[in-house]
Formats: sequence, C-alpha cells, structure tokens
Amino acid sequence: MNYFEYRNDQLFAEDVALADLAQRVGTPFYVYSARTLRRHFRVFDEAFAGTDHLICYAMKALSNLSILKLLAAMGSGFDIVSVGELMRCLRAGADPRKIVFSGVGKTDEEIAAALEAEILMINVESRPELHRVSEVAARMRRRAPVSLRVNPDLDPGTHPHISTGHRDSKFGVPLSQVDEYYAEARGLENLELVGLSTHIGSQITDMAPFSEAAAKVTAIVKSVCGAGIALKYLDIGGGLGIPYQENPPPPAEYAAAMLKPIRGLGLKIIAEPGRVLVGNAGVLVTRVLYVKETDVKRFVVVDGAMNDLIRPVLYEAYHAIQHVERRVGKLEVADVVGPVCESGDFFAREREIPQTRSGDLLAIMSAGAYGFVMSSNYNSRPRAPEILVDGTDVHVIRDRESFEDLIRGEHLVELRTHGD
Repeated sequence: MNYFEYRNDQLFAEDVALADLAQRVGTPFYVYSARTLRRHFRVFDEAFAGTDHLICYAMKALSNLSILKLLAAMGSGFDIVSVGELMRCLRAGADPRKIVFSGVGKTDEEIAAALEAEILMINVESRPELHRVSEVAARMRRRAPVSLRVNPDLDPGTHPHISTGHRDSKFGVPLSQVDEYYAEARGLENLELVGLSTHIGSQITDMAPFSEAAAKVTAIVKSVCGAGIALKYLDIGGGLGIPYQENPPPPAEYAAAMLKPIRGLGLKIIAEPGRVLVGNAGVLVTRVLYVKETDVKRFVVVDGAMNDLIRPVLYEAYHAIQHVERRVGKLEVADVVGPVCESGDFFAREREIPQTRSGDLLAIMSAGAYGFVMSSNYNSRPRAPEILVDGTDVHVIRDRESFEDLIRGEHLVELRTHGD
C-alpha cells in the first residue's frame, strides 16, 4: 500500500498535488511519502512480532539522510556496504550498535571505521577478508564482532543481476567450507564470532527460495553451535519483492516462511529489508517534451532520462506510468523515452498509455528503490531533487544539482599547444 492516489483526477502524494510540486520545483524530480515509509516499516517489523529481532534497513536502496533519520527514529538499524553509507548513518543519528556491514570488498579504512564506530557486526565473505579484519582489529587493539555470510547455493528465480545466493555468485562462503571457516576464525584472537548471515537476492516474489535458505542456514547454525561456538545473531538478509507488475506475498507471509525453521535456535534474528520498505514510497515525476510519430512507432519524449532512473535498461524493469492529470478513454501504444543519447534511454517500450501530449506530467511509479541512488550525471545532466511529503508538509531533502555542482572537483589546467 502507498499514499499516491487520485483526487478529482489529480495525482497526489499524501495531501500534496504532484502538479503543484512540479510547478514549485520543476521536473524531473523524485518525491517520497513519509506516511508510506512509516507504514511499510511498521508492517514489516510487526511481521516478526513475538521473536527477538532487529530490522536493519538495506540503505543501498535509498540513502537520503532524511529518509535514514525517519527510519532510525522508528527504531530501525541499517545494513551498509561502504564507509560512505556508514558515515550517512552516523550523520542521520543512527545507533551504531544497530549497524551491520556487508559486502565482499571492504578496505582496511572501512574496517577500521566500522570498528571505531563500534557497529553491531561485520559480515565476512571470504578467507582473506577474515584475516584482514583480524589484522586491522589487532592494530587497533580491539576484537572485531564478525558474522560469516553463507552462500546457500540456490536459485531465487529473480533477475541474474540481483541474484546473490547461487554457487557461482561472488557473495558469501560456500556451504562446504563453513565449518572450516568457523574453525579457522576461532584461532584468530582479535575476532569475536557473533553470527551467521545469508542473503539470496532481491525482488523475490516466491516464498520457496526463502524457506529453502532458512532450512539450510538452520542446519549450519546447529552444526556450528554443536562445535561449541556460541552465536548470538542470525542475519536472514532481505529480498522480498514489491508489486511492479506481479503481487508478491505480504511481509507476514515472508516472516512466517523464514521463522518456521529458525525460531527455536535461540538467536536474535536480523532482517534486512530494502526495496520492500522504500520502493513504493517514491515516484519520479517527469514532463512530456514531445510526442514524436514515425511510420512505425510513437515516441513520448520526456525530460527525465536513464541517468535519473536506470532500472528499465539495467534490469529490464517494469515501472507503471501514470498521468498526473488522470486521462480516460482511448489508449495508444508508445515508447516512453528520455533525451539522453542512448537507445537504452527509455522508461517503457510498446506500452499502452492514455493519449499523451506535450506538457503532460507523468509519474514513474515504484521508483523509491534504486532510483535516485543509481542516478548519474551522464550527458552532463544535473541530478534531480528529492522531495519528502509528510501530510501537507513539503520538504526539499536534496536540491536539484546546478552546473557548478556538475564541475565541482574538476580543474582547468594549462597545457602546451604542441607535444614534445
């Protein structure tokens, strides 16, 4: 559920008309609904009621400081994958004891920053990383709280680019090596073994892979604890999909599938939702520049582009497109495209949409996750502003970039007019 709806044929974000926002801030722009974010977090958190648990929002999905602050205020922890994300969390007022550091390529500086901040744990994904964390901790005269991320070797049935739990993925420790990893880690005195983690992918809409993953990690936890290692946490990752086209199961069904085999382990459960919290809480609003007709196709050319939202070309992703001023009647088939000089610059292909004309405002729905965070300055285009709506209140939580923003950090140098 989200709080983007039509009122008198005008699309609103909560109590604010998107047409009014477009007039105020220009297009394209991202707009997020605070009410939707709060509701989604509550529903996901309540799905694990009765179980000792911690929700750690996977902030790579959407990392604006105000979004992080809102979630932290609701009690959320955070799943991070870089020192930059760590710094964002701390700046937003997050509790470092609710931060989990994931990812396969942590640098010495990132490990040191995590230990200095005293985060909850570092998810280790390889033998070299295990030793690197120990070495950094030794130099700092600390013990590093670590969890091993296990690759459960299963196919979650999602897009290959966002599938992380199969055997040939770069993520996690192979099932066959988990026991030897823990045995080796026990011998490193600067490590404290606190958990086991897994994550199988993103935008998963079938419960079977989640149930299978939970059963596999349950067996591993029992084996590890049977060997005398007292774990505290079981990190089950995230990955529950949102309704781009199909309707995934609700968080309560996801939690039930995961908890059934692991409930009796006596460990605190950490869940890492990302997209499911923020995906449907945001839309990208763009204005139609031209409607171009050729002898074979109709193109709706808008001022948003692949640099603003790359998911359609990167993941072959579907995003619903709605007119900000509702249209009824005849539909037309068109490609909705942007002005960037790439054939991959599109939001939809061969899409049936209401008749459209120059000046119309379109809302690209379900754009809160992996939208702005993956945007770029390709074609020297400034990144769009981010707006947070809370009832009737409108907050600009990131300004539209200027030309000076685009060239910040660049330097004009004087070169010889002729080479040697």
